[in-house]
Amino acid sequence: MNKLKIAAVFLFVAISIGLYSANGNKTNIENEKVEKLLAQMTLEEKVGQMTQVTLEVVSKGDSPFNMKKPWALDQEKVKDIIINHHVGSVLNTAGEVRTPKEWYEVIKSIQDIAINNTRLKIPVLYGIDAIHGMYSAGATMFPQEISMAASWNPELVRKSSEVIAYETKACGIPWTFNPTLDLGIDPRWPRMWEAYGEDPYLQSVMGVASVKGYEGGDVSHPNHVASCLKHYIGYGAPKSGKDRTPAWIPETFLREYFLPPFEAAVKAGAKSVMVNSGEINGMPVHASKKLLTDILRGELGFEGVIVTDWFDINNLVERHHIAATQKEAAKLAILAGIDMSMVPYDVEFTKNVIELVKEGEISEERINESVRRILQMKIELGLFENPYTDYKNYPEYGKEKHHQLAKVSAHESITLLKNEKDILPLKKDAKILVTGPNANSMRSLNGGWTYTWQGEYTNKHAANHNTIVEALKAQSNSILFEEGVRYPEGNPDYRADEIVDIQKAVKAAKNVDYIVLCLGENSYTEKPGDLDDLTLSANQLALANAMIATKKPVILVLNEGRPRIISSFEDKVKAVVQLYLPGNEGGNAFADILYGKVNPSGKLPYTYPRYVNDLIPYYHKFSASTAHNDGNINNNHEIKAQYAFGYGLSYTTFKYEDLALSETTISTDDELEVSIKVTNTGQREGKEVVHLYTTDVVASLSPSVKRLRKFEKINLKAGETTTVKFTINKNDLSFIGHDNKPVVEAGEFIISCGNLQQKFQLSDTKQL
Repeated sequence: MNKLKIAAVFLFVAISIGLYSANGNKTNIENEKVEKLLAQMTLEEKVGQMTQVTLEVVSKGDSPFNMKKPWALDQEKVKDIIINHHVGSVLNTAGEVRTPKEWYEVIKSIQDIAINNTRLKIPVLYGIDAIHGMYSAGATMFPQEISMAASWNPELVRKSSEVIAYETKACGIPWTFNPTLDLGIDPRWPRMWEAYGEDPYLQSVMGVASVKGYEGGDVSHPNHVASCLKHYIGYGAPKSGKDRTPAWIPETFLREYFLPPFEAAVKAGAKSVMVNSGEINGMPVHASKKLLTDILRGELGFEGVIVTDWFDINNLVERHHIAATQKEAAKLAILAGIDMSMVPYDVEFTKNVIELVKEGEISEERINESVRRILQMKIELGLFENPYTDYKNYPEYGKEKHHQLAKVSAHESITLLKNEKDILPLKKDAKILVTGPNANSMRSLNGGWTYTWQGEYTNKHAANHNTIVEALKAQSNSILFEEGVRYPEGNPDYRADEIVDIQKAVKAAKNVDYIVLCLGENSYTEKPGDLDDLTLSANQLALANAMIATKKPVILVLNEGRPRIISSFEDKVKAVVQLYLPGNEGGNAFADILYGKVNPSGKLPYTYPRYVNDLIPYYHKFSASTAHNDGNINNNHEIKAQYAFGYGLSYTTFKYEDLALSETTISTDDELEVSIKVTNTGQREGKEVVHLYTTDVVASLSPSVKRLRKFEKINLKAGETTTVKFTINKNDLSFIGHDNKPVVEAGEFIISCGNLQQKFQLSDTKQL
C-alpha cells in the first residue's frame, strides 16, 4: 500500500470516528436534556405530556365541525389546556381549510403559550393526517397510497413523501400520521386504499420508502417531519369487512403477513406508531401488552412513541366492553404500553391517570417511560429550538415542480386492465362521449383525507385542477359530456348518487366514436365508508348497461378506493383503465394515457375480485384452489379473480427469457442469484414491473401457492433487452412455524418470474 492510500485510509477512519463521536455526543446531550426535564416535572406535568386533544377543543365560533361556518382559535381555551392541564399534544384541522399563513398563526399561537407561559417551556407536539398531501389551501395532492403501490416505484413514494413533509412543515406542523401499513386483503374494508395493497413485501418496501421520505436523514431538518406507522396491527382484516369491527387472526398468520411491514419501517427509524382501533381474537390492541410491549418494543425494538387512535382508550369502555370506567380503561392501556392518548375531547384522561398513580395502580416510573419517549421525540424534532416554522421559508409550497411529481406518480400508477384489439390509445381527433359520476369530480379523484376528513369539499378547494372531462377537453376539441349519473354536491354520504338523464347520454352517444365511462366511488374514509354490497351502485350499473347498448366502443374508467364488482358487464366493454385515487393531477395523467402521450405501467397491488363471495389474496393456500380427488364430480375449485395481483397491461409488449439460478441446491447459509432476460418486443418505449415469486412445495405448515419476494421496475426502449438480477436468501424462504417463530425448512422450492419457472433444493432446515 503506497503512502497516498495509507493517508486515505487514516482520513476515512478519522472521519468515521468523528461522525460516530458526534452522533454519540448528540445522543448523550439529548438524553441528558430529557432526564433533566423529567427530574423537574410534577406528576401533573408528566401526565399532561401523555395527553393529546383535538383542535376543536380550543376553538370558538359557530361550529368548528361545520366547514361553512367561521372558526377561530380561542386563546383562553388554549391557555387552559396547556397551562392548567399541561397538555403536550394537539391534532386535527377544525373549520375552513387554512392557508400556510393561517396555519402559521395557529401553530405560533399555541407554541407561544406553551413556551412563554409554562414553567418548563416544553413545546407542544402538533400532529395531522397529511396522508397524501397537507390539509391546506393550495397544497399538492398526490395519488393515495393504493395508487402509489400500483406504481411499484419506491423512489416515487420517497419523493412524494418528501414533498408532503415539506408542505406540512410549511404549515408549521412537524408530525404526520402516516404511512399506513395495514394489509389490504379485504376490499369490503373502507380503508383499503390508505395502504399499499395486499402483499406484506410490497407494503414493507413502500413503507420504508415513505418513512425515509418523511423523516430524511435528520428529522429536525426544517423540510422533514416525524412519521407515524399505522395502524399497528391487524386493522385491515375485520371479519365483517366493516371498519373498527373484530378480527380473528391466528398468531402465525399475524406474524407471517401483518407484522413484516411494521418491522421493516421500525428498522427504517420511524419515530411513532399509532394503534389499531379494533380488536384481535377478543383483545383490543390498545389493551394488549403482548402486542404493544412484548412484540412491538421487545421483539421489534421500537423505541419511539406509541399513540392511540381517536377516542380509543375510552372505547375500551364504549365499544369493546373490557373496562367498566374510563379510569379502568386508562390503566389497561398504559400498562399495555400506550404512551400518548388521542383523547381527544376533554382532559378526563389526565385526571384519571393522576389518580391511578396516586392510588398505586400505575407506577410513576411507568409514566416516566412514556414521558421520556415523548420528550425525546420533541427534542429530535428540534421543537425546543424551533417550535414552529415560518411559511415564508417554503417558496416551493404548492408550486408546479411538486404538481409535476404528482402527475408523474399518477402516470406510473394508472393501470390498464383490458385493451381489446389495442383500442387504446385513442387519436386526438376521435369523437368521445364522457359520462359517469366520476367524470367531472375532483372529490372522487382524491378520496378521503383531502382538505377535510371525508374530502367532501374537494371540488371547491381543487377547482383549479382538471377533472377527467376537463383534462380531456384540454387536449382535444372532440369531447362531449353528459353526466348520466352524478354525486350530489356537498353530500358527505359517499354512497349517494342520482340519475341525471341517462337517455340524454344515450342520444349523445350517436354522434361519437367512443364512450369513456367513468364509474367508481365518491370520497370516504373510516366508518362512514362502510358498505353493504361490493357491487357498483344500481344507478351506475344502469348507466353502464345503457352505454353498452348503444353499440359504441366503451372504455371503462374506474376511479375507486377499493375494487368494486364489475363482472356483470366487464366482458362487454372494450377497455378498462383503473385510476384508483390518483390525486389532483389524476385527470391530466389519465388524458395523457388515453391519448398515448404516456405509456401506462401500473400493476395491481391487490387481487381484483370477480364475485362478492370470492375475496381472497393471491397468496392463498393450495387447498383453496386444488381439485378434490374424492370422486365428487362437482369440483368447483377454481379461483376466478377478475384480474390477478400484479396484473397490468402496456401499450407495448414484453418477453421474458432465460430464467437462470446460480445454483440448483443451496444451504441456509447461501444466497441464490436469480437472473432473467426481459425484452421490449413492441413498437414503443415502456416500463415493466418484474416480479419474483417463490413457492415452498412442501412445508410443516401449509404454504401459500406463491409469495412475492422481490420486484424491480425497469424502462426499456422498443427492441431493447436487459437482464434483471435478484438475490434470495434464507429470510426470503422462511415462514412462521407452529411455534410462532420463523423457520426455513429443507425441500424443493420454485422460483417464478413472468411466465417462467425454475426449481431448486434447500439442503437444510434452520430456526431463525
